[in-house]
Amino acid sequence: MTQHKHNPATEMTMRKNAQMYTLLDFNDKQEAEFARRGLIAAPETLEIRHAAGHVIWSQKAYAFLDETEKAPDTANPSLWENTKNNHVAGLFEVMDGIYQVRGFDMANLTLIAGDTGWIVFDTTMTVETAQAAMALVEQHLGKRPVKAVLISHSHVDHFGGVKAFMSDEEAADRSLPIAEQLASGKIPVIVPQGFTKAAMEENLYAGTAMSRRAMYQYGVRLEKSPTGGLAIGIGMGQAMRGTASFIRPTWEICETGERIVIDGVEIEFQMTPGTEAPSEMNAFFPQKKALWLAENCTATLHNLYTLRGAQVRDGNAWAEYIMEAYALYGDRTEVTFQSHNWPHWGKDVIKKYMIDTAAVYKFINDETLALINLGYTPDEIAHTLALPDALAKNWFTRQYYGTVAHDTKAVYQKFMGWYDANPVHLNQLPPEESAQKWAEYLALGGMEAAMERARQDYEAGEYQWVAEFTNRLVFADPKNEAARNLCADALEQLGYQAESGTWRGCYLSAAMELREGNTMPKGKDAHSFGGDLMENLTPEMVFDFMGIRLDRDALKDENFAVRFELLDTKETYMAYMRYGALLHTKEENDADVVVKCPSKALLLLASGEGEKFRQIAEITGDTDKFGKILVALHRFKGGAVGTFNIVEP
Repeated sequence: MTQHKHNPATEMTMRKNAQMYTLLDFNDKQEAEFARRGLIAAPETLEIRHAAGHVIWSQKAYAFLDETEKAPDTANPSLWENTKNNHVAGLFEVMDGIYQVRGFDMANLTLIAGDTGWIVFDTTMTVETAQAAMALVEQHLGKRPVKAVLISHSHVDHFGGVKAFMSDEEAADRSLPIAEQLASGKIPVIVPQGFTKAAMEENLYAGTAMSRRAMYQYGVRLEKSPTGGLAIGIGMGQAMRGTASFIRPTWEICETGERIVIDGVEIEFQMTPGTEAPSEMNAFFPQKKALWLAENCTATLHNLYTLRGAQVRDGNAWAEYIMEAYALYGDRTEVTFQSHNWPHWGKDVIKKYMIDTAAVYKFINDETLALINLGYTPDEIAHTLALPDALAKNWFTRQYYGTVAHDTKAVYQKFMGWYDANPVHLNQLPPEESAQKWAEYLALGGMEAAMERARQDYEAGEYQWVAEFTNRLVFADPKNEAARNLCADALEQLGYQAESGTWRGCYLSAAMELREGNTMPKGKDAHSFGGDLMENLTPEMVFDFMGIRLDRDALKDENFAVRFELLDTKETYMAYMRYGALLHTKEENDADVVVKCPSKALLLLASGEGEKFRQIAEITGDTDKFGKILVALHRFKGGAVGTFNIVEP
């Protein structure tokens, strides 16, 4: 392999990496122990090659991990731990009758033993890696026929290896009901509703661009070394040069609660669309007390937007589906397992694993929305929002794959789009043109010379560039009147030229505020109580709205449950205050506080009218804990919601 040039870690990098040892508890070995638990067999060396001879997948390339216990200066110690855990490759027993081959591809191969054969759950990314994994299985567990292939969601690393297990001719008849497909002797391919459309859109329509960007995201061309490629949080990397295959599904799961018995194994499905993939499902195995969490819980913080490119994911829905899974199956589950990383065992561990994972996505979603309503832009939110320590220090929600900063930007994009409201950014110059202008201006050697050149460029009609340059100066110093006025002049001309009425409105509004200042009236609460929208919120919507309005900093250390019994609708909801994130499920469970009230009384909570709510509701249990929620529902009270600056800091 070609040796690439690398610099050593600087003193600053060494200090920053060393800080991780004080931030996280490196004596907590739970995740490392779970990554190794149940190992039946491991290859002496693992390197999978294509028939043409090139390497598709290699754990051998990471042999340096076996030689170094402590992280080198060139690697974040937390990521180093995750890499060591993902380097543990082999055949594992999750529990009696459930097996996984991990470390043979980015995703796991999962096998459930039926009465006479295997149920395959997710197939890895390539035919070659799946074949290598099955060879290990057959060596130690024997050969068994494949009775069904289940695919949890629409990403290629979960279905690409399907033709290692079956051919097109062996697929069951798609026109038959699932019971007849299973009885036919052919192999059903069972997927969540909308799988094929989502698979095509995410893997084919923009596939060329995604593949190129994935080369960066997964560090495909990097040598594996302490200065090169390490794990990516959901595995060691991607098998990019293998053979990805596809077989059209024969049956779609369409509803939560749908049950199928395959070769004596009962499976109950939970639909989770719009979470990690547009089409995704969890599965519960009641006979085994085992819960398959697809890619909704993966022992790492995941992406609400992935760098290779994909549809933005819904952090709120992601949290709600995890909580729904916990409400449906949590008290019956003794092991959770999934398509990446390792299982988790024990009811207390599983409760923390699922609820804290949900809380992270909920916290990011709700706090981003709160900051949006306070006028923060995507970059400002990304540099402002931080998880509370109780959530941030979980090893299973560390930022190995997704990051808090980029997940906040995904929430912003979902609700607000790419535009940050600053008209200077409506139609920015291409990077090459902008870079050339910056280079020219920097060469002038001073602010006065640069401003003089900007005036000349204004006279030459380069209004977009002048707006970009002077607006940077305004953000550096809002009192720079020369920059403010020249920026306003340029934006005004762009407004005069605009064919789009909305562009004109943006340009001229910005010019006005640069000249006259932000004259919006202060102190108005944009979410005043009342109106048809508020009156028609469902209880679920009320809890979501409350989550956005909470002062999360005041609740960052709180962990308690509230049971709401709605007297008129006879519904019961559980609300979990989890370190600043407000989660909810429709269930009845033990709680620290019990609240009985009419359903419409919840609107008083959403409006921050805590004292009025107390007069209507019956509150028992630890009322002090509930009081902490009431006093924290003031995020926008008396603030400047809807009056924030746009074209200046």
